Parts: sequence; C-alpha cells; structure tokens
Amino acid sequence: MEYLSGLDYAIIVIYFCALVGLGLYLKGRASASLEDYLVGGRQLPWWAIGMSGMASFLDIAGTMIITSFLFMLGPRGLFVEFRGGAVLVLVFMMLWAGKWHRRSNCLTSAEWMIFRFGDGPGGRFAEFIRVVAGIVMTVGMLAYLIKAVGLFLSMFLPFSPLACALVMVGVASLYTMVSGFYGVVFTDIFQSAIILIAVVFISVLAFMKVTDAGSLTEIAIAVTGNEQWMSSVPHWKTTMPPGYEAYQDLFMFAFFYLMRNVFSGMGVGDDPKFFGARSDSECSKLAFLWTWLMMFRWPMMMGFAVLGIYLAHDLFPDQQVLRDSAALIKTHVPHALKSDWPALLSSIIHSSGTYSSELIDGLRGLLGEDWTRKLQLLSFEGTVNPERILPAVLLYEIPQGFRGLLLIALIAASMSTFDSQVNMTAGLWTRNVYQRYLRPHASTGELIYSSWVFIVALVGVSFLFAYSIESINDIWGWLIMGLGGGLLLPTFLRLYWWRFNGGGFALGLACGLVAAIGQRLLIPGLDERWQFLILSAIGLAGSIVGTYLTAPTDPEVLHRFYRTTRPFGLWGSLPDLLSAKERATMRAEHRREIFAVPFALLWQVCLFLLPMQLLIKTYVPAALTAVLLIVGVVGLYFVWLRHELRSE
Repeated sequence: MEYLSGLDYAIIVIYFCALVGLGLYLKGRASASLEDYLVGGRQLPWWAIGMSGMASFLDIAGTMIITSFLFMLGPRGLFVEFRGGAVLVLVFMMLWAGKWHRRSNCLTSAEWMIFRFGDGPGGRFAEFIRVVAGIVMTVGMLAYLIKAVGLFLSMFLPFSPLACALVMVGVASLYTMVSGFYGVVFTDIFQSAIILIAVVFISVLAFMKVTDAGSLTEIAIAVTGNEQWMSSVPHWKTTMPPGYEAYQDLFMFAFFYLMRNVFSGMGVGDDPKFFGARSDSECSKLAFLWTWLMMFRWPMMMGFAVLGIYLAHDLFPDQQVLRDSAALIKTHVPHALKSDWPALLSSIIHSSGTYSSELIDGLRGLLGEDWTRKLQLLSFEGTVNPERILPAVLLYEIPQGFRGLLLIALIAASMSTFDSQVNMTAGLWTRNVYQRYLRPHASTGELIYSSWVFIVALVGVSFLFAYSIESINDIWGWLIMGLGGGLLLPTFLRLYWWRFNGGGFALGLACGLVAAIGQRLLIPGLDERWQFLILSAIGLAGSIVGTYLTAPTDPEVLHRFYRTTRPFGLWGSLPDLLSAKERATMRAEHRREIFAVPFALLWQVCLFLLPMQLLIKTYVPAALTAVLLIVGVVGLYFVWLRHELRSE
C-alpha cells in the first residue's frame, strides 16, 4: 500500500529540519534570562502572541474530534464543542481575565498564587498545588495529543501509532527545550502560515465538491442516518451512532457546556501569553486577534467533514459490511479492547501474515481487494470511525504533493499546541519548584537544563498514560468536564472573593484533583455532565472548608493585590482603599466588560458558524447568521471596543 510519494516525504523532512533549525537559532535569545525563556522578556508584539495563540489552540487531536462531530452532526457539531473546541473562554480573556493576570508582573500561574495569597504557608501551599495540578493537566493534554498523533500518522506511515507519535513528539520536544517561549511564538507564526494555506485549499475543494445543498443532504443522511445533518440549530434530540449516544440530547449539552465556559472563562488568563504581554491594551488586542484567527479553523474542519461524507458513501454504500467486519475481527481476536483497536487494525494491515488466513480472506471478501484501505475506517462498534475521517480524506481524496503539504499543516497545528503546553508547565517546575525550593541561587543555564530534564520526564509519563485511552473523545471529555470541573471553582473564586485564601485554594484544588483522578480510575465511563457536577461540587466543598479552617489572607497582601489587579466581585470594604475618582473609573470599566459578554459570545459563535454554512451552501441560514454576527460586532464595538481604543 503506497502512503505518501517521495515529494510528500521530502516536504515533511524539510519542515522538521526548519523547525529544529529555528529552535537552535533562537536558543541564544531564549537563554539570556529566565524571563526571556519563559515569557519572551515581555518584548514580543501583541500580533505575534495572538498568532501564536491561534496556533496553540489548533491541534491534530482537537481537529480530528471536531471534524468527527461535524461529520456526524453537520454544522451543529459546533455546539458539542462548546465544551472546549469552540474556545468560548477567549471572550473572558479578551475582556478582563488576561489583563488582570498581566498586572501582577508574575512569570507563571503558580508564582501568581504568592502574589494573591502572600508568601506564608497558605500561599506556598497554593503555589505547590497549582504546580501539581498543572503537571497533571499537562500529562492528560499530552496523552490526548499523543493518542491523536498516533492515530493520525499511522494512516500515512507504515509504522505503529506509538512509533509515529514518538517521532513527532521528539522533534517538538527538542525545539521547545532549546528555544523556550521565543521558539513557541516564532515557530507558531511559521506554522500559522502553513495552516492558513491548508484552510484555503480544503475549503475550496469541499465547496466545489458540493453541487447543491439538496444532493449533499441526501448523501449525508445515507451515510450518518441523521436527517437533521444540514441544520444549524441545536435540537433537543438528534441521531448519534453507537459509542456517541450520550450526545443525543444536543441542546442540553450545548447549554450545559456554555454555562461551564462562563465560569471557566472567568477564572482563566494565567497563561504565559498574557504574562508576556507589554500592556493591558495588548492583552485585549492579542485575544481579539486570536479569536478572529480561530475562525479559519472551522471551514477547514467542515471541509474535511463534507469530503468525508462523500468518501464514506463511495467506500461503503452498504454499511452492513462494517458491522460484519468488526464482528469477524472480534471472533478471531476475542480479547480485543476498544483502547487497543487502532493498533490492532494497524497490525492486521501491516502484518497480515501473523493472522489466520480465515480472518484475512474474510475481510477481503467483505471489503473487497482494497480491504486494507477500508479497514482503516472501521470503528470498534462496526461503523465508520468518525475520528479517522480527517486522515482518511487526506489519504484518499488529496493528490500527492498537496497531501504532504496538508499533512504538515496538521502536524504543525499539533506541534504548536504541544510546545505551548510544555513550555508553560516547564515554567511551573523551573520557577516554582527547582529555583524556589531546590536551587535558589542556580544560574540561568542550570535552570534551563533543569527544565530540559523535566520536559523529558513529562513526555515519558504522558506516553504511558496515552495508551490506556480508548479514544481521543474519551480523554478530551474527561480533561474538560472531569478534571476541568474539579479545578474550576477554586480557580474562579481566587479572582472574585476577598475571604478566599491560600488554604481554601489549595484544599479545593487538591480535592478536585484527587476526585478527578479517582473518577478516571474507578468510574471512567461516567457521563460528562455528572463528571462536571460531582467534581465541581467536591472542589467547591474543599474550597469553602479550607477557607474557613485557615486564617484570612494578610490584609497588606490583599490590599496590594486589589490595588494592582482592580477586579470586580465580592471584595467587601477594599474598594474604599481607592479614591472616589478611581472607584468611578474602575466601575465604569467593569460595567463595559460585563455588558460586552453577550455581544462577544454572539460574535464568536456566529463567526465560527457562518463560514461552515456558506461551505455547504445553506445560504438562507447563513444570511440570518450574518445579521446576528453584525449585531454582535456592532454591540461589542459600542459597549466595549471603542473605549479600549481610546484608553491606549
């Protein structure tokens, strides 16, 4: 089976060499100081950090998941991804959360805990737990990326998913280690350009494939069984294939995820991109640009989904053969597990001689002479595997040469997510553990070397976790709704309640973290909604208990935090520390930011939905979405943006 041409391989090799070369070139600037290594010396322009943000939120794993939901649901797949893929938290980063964190002048999110709670036992406990939580979250995120990269690349290369993931992650680790935040930003800009080329190519190809909305409707219903596939409305009930039945209550999921994003978004912003921004205004501008650039992701993913619909229709006009093929494999490999299914299929395809002739002949009889090609798309449940639609489209619908370019674009997307996450977590270890407690007087070089050792260990543990995962949707759901739910309320309360202290944050985060890990080990199949509700309640209970069992934050620390950050919320008498003019200015700023939220959310959702509607040629819904988009933009401008521009 021919996977890629010589030209495709050449493009991939050149790309990897360029990344490593850029990382080595930036090594000198990154090693000048720890501040340079972690946040780029706070000298990088907002547009560069905004472009880097777009690239860091666009990865193979997320792109495969979102494409799978768009394949199953049509444009309504956007509403499932309110849980994370639609990045609604960007609204809150843009309006206030980003600049609130930048004002601290900290380098990491754990260091910020000292700024908020003081350098006593409570603050140090909060700092330590924040490091632990950051490491656990990153292990989960990297496992999710590694699993997806293995699934993706093993469809193009004659190697196992593990071997494919090792190569890509190895290269990403190398340039992240040597170039720090400079490497993250500048390689992300380079990779953003590649991604935009892929967006245009796939969108145009899919648009030309769709002759009209009516014909696409017929094919989509035949492939997915979903009669509402062309709709952009989140229905109360919708048809879902085996393994995804939980998402039948689409409207309820969308609303639930939206509420989760509101609370989550109000607690975010402790990202190196905001710590590295040069001013409050640049925090808003980089997040504004970041959101606009994220729009380009959606027509590309919709394009992959549409091409996948046509491909699945051509390959499996009768989908009964999929159910029969899965049953045949399970008969001959009776101990097959869902988590091992991709590796098993890869083994059958590449090492067919090690399996019985009855199995191979049976698959050939069911799927035809090109059975190896079709087997890649077989799910454990005996349906088209939606998580493999994206790589299947690349493999079977894209000409050689272009295939290598698009493959690089998606690898670039995953690389950019990987480097941002690893750089941020390495900063927690180096700044808040190694330098603070182990080697306070270590040189810059020693600190950077310690981060290298940490990165290697972090990636190794993530590989071990990756191969216990059944699917990328499985781990993504747990990261966002389980682990994310457990950490949500302690992270939220630190910005909005004066009495909340280091003990409350530390105990709340620790309870949420332990409960989320326990749930993953003991009840991995728990519904995402229950994961979120139960684990959020545990995190909240730990926060309240810890707050009232320990002494309040030192008044001097609290006063400094309030004067510097200027947050809204439950701050008791602290506003009296400010002059009447300062209070009036601050309250006007807060009103603008809060009133801008519905306009900003409307703008962002319509911004992502509109290009997908245009691509599948549903022009009447697209016209309505365009009107709502204009309402959102105009409202956002008059309520918030014009005041931000004046304040520069």
